[in-house]
Amino acid sequence: MAKIYDKTAWLIKELRKKKESMKRYTRKMRLWFIQGTLLVAGIFLLVIPGISKLQKDGNNIFTIKLDGVTVGVLPSKEDAYDCLRQARKAIATSDTEVTMALADIETEGRTVYWGEVDTRDTVIGNMVEVLNKNLVSTLNRAYTVKINQYSVNLSSKDDVLKLLETSIDKYDTENLYEVRLVLDSDREINVLTPNVESVEEIKKEEEAEKRLPEAGFFADMTSFFDDIDPLITDMEFEDYELGLQTIDFADKIEVVESYLPDEEITDLSTAIDDVTKDKETNQIYEVKSGDTLSTIAMNYGLTVDDLVKMNDSLESETSTIRPEDEIIVTVPEPELSIEYTVLNYYEEDYEAEVQYIDNDSWYTTQTKVIQEPSDGHRKVVALITFENDSEEEVDIQKEEITYAAVPKIVERGTIVPPTYIKPVSGGRLSSGFGKRTAPTKGASTFHKGVDWAVPVGTAVMASSSGTVIRAGWGSGYGYCVFISHSDGKVTRYGHLSKVLVKVGQTVKQGEKIALSGNTGVSTGPHLHFEILVNGTQVNPLNYLN
Repeated sequence: MAKIYDKTAWLIKELRKKKESMKRYTRKMRLWFIQGTLLVAGIFLLVIPGISKLQKDGNNIFTIKLDGVTVGVLPSKEDAYDCLRQARKAIATSDTEVTMALADIETEGRTVYWGEVDTRDTVIGNMVEVLNKNLVSTLNRAYTVKINQYSVNLSSKDDVLKLLETSIDKYDTENLYEVRLVLDSDREINVLTPNVESVEEIKKEEEAEKRLPEAGFFADMTSFFDDIDPLITDMEFEDYELGLQTIDFADKIEVVESYLPDEEITDLSTAIDDVTKDKETNQIYEVKSGDTLSTIAMNYGLTVDDLVKMNDSLESETSTIRPEDEIIVTVPEPELSIEYTVLNYYEEDYEAEVQYIDNDSWYTTQTKVIQEPSDGHRKVVALITFENDSEEEVDIQKEEITYAAVPKIVERGTIVPPTYIKPVSGGRLSSGFGKRTAPTKGASTFHKGVDWAVPVGTAVMASSSGTVIRAGWGSGYGYCVFISHSDGKVTRYGHLSKVLVKVGQTVKQGEKIALSGNTGVSTGPHLHFEILVNGTQVNPLNYLN
């Protein structure tokens, strides 16, 4: 029995061992299965396209829209913009043209654990369809010509050269000069500027390049004659080569290459009209001695009314203008101005410069002609500088006097004459100079001065610098002050309430000399003011500054 029991126990023990072994094996099989499944899933995610990988954070899938049209789904914004660049390249038509297609791209991102994305080729193809619908135009290679603030777009360099050459052809009628475009070395970007060059000099340079270089004796002789040519100054009139000497553009010009749609490019004939046709341009004119509004208007092809409208400083056609005043005038000028010099021969009658003899005891308003002038006659070769059609400068190269001009000789004063100002501030002009009805008994019917109605006690100032020759009571004047001035004039101030100066006292212009009042033969508070020339009263208003 004991043996049977032991054998049974052994069997039971062996069965338990096998059972435990089976459990361990089953657990290992399950673990291997899970690991294998995860490995296969990882490989699938890595190698199978169209599936977006899970990221720890942030958007990992993006819906792409072009002008509101969905064109696909991509894993990143960078992919979207790169696809758009590829789509734009796909619709480019040629190497020399640029195609402009307007489109707004939108990217809408989201986070997913499992999502499908489109291939790049699919997205690019969809983008091309949208871009083709929005195709604006093809941009053409063009050249923008900038002249000061003006610019025009032309289709080729040849058109640019024709535009510039047409501008100088108006003055270069014999085609002695041509325009070349050169790169501006002072600019960081590619900017072309025009050079106007002599056709003759260009030919000489080309011929010199073809000739063998000189050396030794021949080189020395060429240099010697080149040096002495400029020293030959004793030329006869017939030795001068008359006509156009130099020509250039007076304005700064820049030419820049660009790409533009057809509608922004100007045809050559229109550009030539715009650049060469005269347009009214405002300029400042400085008034000279002897000028009047009518003569200025006539010189510039305007009316006096035109001048008044253009200048706020002019109230009407009777407005006073003085030397050195500045007036706005309009001058016809093209967009592109040309500066050139011409060597001309001419004969003319001429005037000698006026000769002046200064007299330090006279005022500058006093002059006397001592010798009358007469014209002379001369032959002239002159280098004349023009800007467009306006003569700017005359430089006489050779002159031969046939008979000399007789100069005008004028004696003139050097002393600046005194000026006269209104002797009171404010006030109403209550009585002018000249005939009138006597305002009160004892008053004159011919008013020898002017009256300003002012309150009693108003400050009265010296109209000009001078010496007091009367100060006190003056019968009909009431209290009064008389002042003698250096130019021989006398000023009188009447009906004062108080006198503040004494006889013999020197006063300056604007200095307070009295207070206004209502004394003497007077109808009310006011200041009576007179100016006497050579002892006779004149209208003071004609002399007040």
